[in-house]
Formats: sequence, C-alpha cells, structure tokens
Amino acid sequence: MTQIDASPAKPGFRERNASRIRMWRLYVHTLRRSFTSMVGLALVAGFLFLAVFGPMIAPYPEDAAGAIHMSQRLMPPSAEHWFGTDEMGADILSRVIIGARTSLWIGLLITGIAALIGVPLGIVAGYQGGWTRAIIMRLTDLFLSVPGLALALAIVAALGPGITNCVLALSLVWWPGYVRLVEAKTLSVKEELFVESARSIGARTPWILWHHILPNCLSPVIVKVSLDIGMAILAAASLGFIGLGARPPSPEWGAMISIARTYMPDWWWYSVFPGAAIFLTVLGFNLLGDGLRDILDPRSRDR
Repeated sequence: MTQIDASPAKPGFRERNASRIRMWRLYVHTLRRSFTSMVGLALVAGFLFLAVFGPMIAPYPEDAAGAIHMSQRLMPPSAEHWFGTDEMGADILSRVIIGARTSLWIGLLITGIAALIGVPLGIVAGYQGGWTRAIIMRLTDLFLSVPGLALALAIVAALGPGITNCVLALSLVWWPGYVRLVEAKTLSVKEELFVESARSIGARTPWILWHHILPNCLSPVIVKVSLDIGMAILAAASLGFIGLGARPPSPEWGAMISIARTYMPDWWWYSVFPGAAIFLTVLGFNLLGDGLRDILDPRSRDR
C-alpha cells in the first residue's frame, strides 16, 4: 500500500516564515534608505540606553537623589563635571542621564493609558455605529474642544502637583486622538470582504473585532504611539517647568529647567543641557515615527 504523507502543514509553515522574513527585510531596507529615520533611530536607541543603564554609567548617581555639595556649587563644565553642577553642587550630567529613565516611563505611561482607552472606544464606535458611535464621538469632541495642555493644567490643579498626577492628567486628555484615528480606520476595514465573509459564516462580533478589526488598526496606532511618546515627554516637561509636574530633587528635565531659568544667563549650562536632552529625545521619536509611517503605510509617501 502506498503511504500518504499526512503532513501538509510543514510547507505552509515554512512559507509563512519565509514571508515574514521577506517582510522584515523590506522594513529594514525601507528604514535604512531614509537618513532622517536612521538619525531618529540612533537618537531613540541612545535615549533607551540611558534609560536602562543610566544609574550604572552616571558618574555621580547619588547626585540624582538630592546629594548636596555646596563647595562645588554652580561650577562650569570641566573634565570632572562635563555638564557642570547645579545650585546644590550636584553633577548635571548624572541628573540628565538618570532623568532619562523618568522621562521614558512618563512617555510610556501616558501613551499606553491613552491607547488603552482610545483604541477600544474607537473600534466600538466605528464597528457598532448608531447611537453608540454618536455617544462616543460626542464625548471625544467634547475633550477635543478644549486645548489639551490647558485641560491637563486644570486637572493637575485640582489633583495637586506631582509627577503621578501629571501623568494621570495628560493620559486623560491624550486618548481622544486615538479614538478619532481608530474609528476612521475601523469604518473602512469593516466594509472589507474578509470581514463580511466572517460575519456571513456566523462569526461573533468580539471574534471579528479581535481577529480582523484590531490587527488592521495596529499599524496607524504604532505610528501614532511612536510620535506621541516624544510629545508626551515634552508635555510632562512643560508641566514640570511651571511647577505642576515632578518636584525637586527628582531628576526630571522640565523641573531642572524650571529651577535653572533663574540662573540664566550667567550659569547657562544648568538649563542648556537638560533642554538639549528634551530636544534630542523629542526629535528622535518624531524622526523615527516618520520612518515607521513610511514602512507601515507606504501610501503616505505619495501624498
């Protein structure tokens, strides 16, 4: 008797792996072709390196915890203190390096909470339609009608200053952008043939949303998250600058600039280096976000 090979899944598995490898090679090739995207990737990689390994590479890690060295007060940049020292004699380089970790978790928390709120609401609004969509979108319009930073200021003023309340306030004003983005994407995806086919064979709504709608909404969400992390760091630094965010001696860049402004222009290094850290971080995430948009949405390059 002729033996029949009963393992047809192996070639399909190999083909799927080959397809994924080709896809990732295309992504890398597209990213490498863009000089600005590579610059953004390098800046973000440097920021992540400082956030992860900052306490280990900072020359004076105790200075980030509020150590006082009045004999070294407001020293200019030198071989011993590359970025100079602040009004308490703390090493500014160490505070900037360790402050990267604070800025990273601020950016991740704000965008993460906003996405967790906005993405499900956008999917439900776009797929269900009717009065459900009307209620969700009117609530979104209500939040969008007020400038985000002004609303965050009001929330922080009500809750009290502090980095936790700052993150909570910015998260509560950041989610409407995700609702708008995902709702528009869901409206187009739900009319596709594969969604209609799943619906015609009796697939339930939660299954359709999880297996068809959500995966097709991830690409624009990833691009928006990559852009929003930098903007969230900048917004948190803005609140810290006016005294409503992180409080001294926390090594947060916005709070450092808030104190340093009173020492301008004579002790310029105090504000220049934290400000440069904010500038390079936000620039890196914006440039990387543009590169990810070219990769995940090639049609945007022709617009």
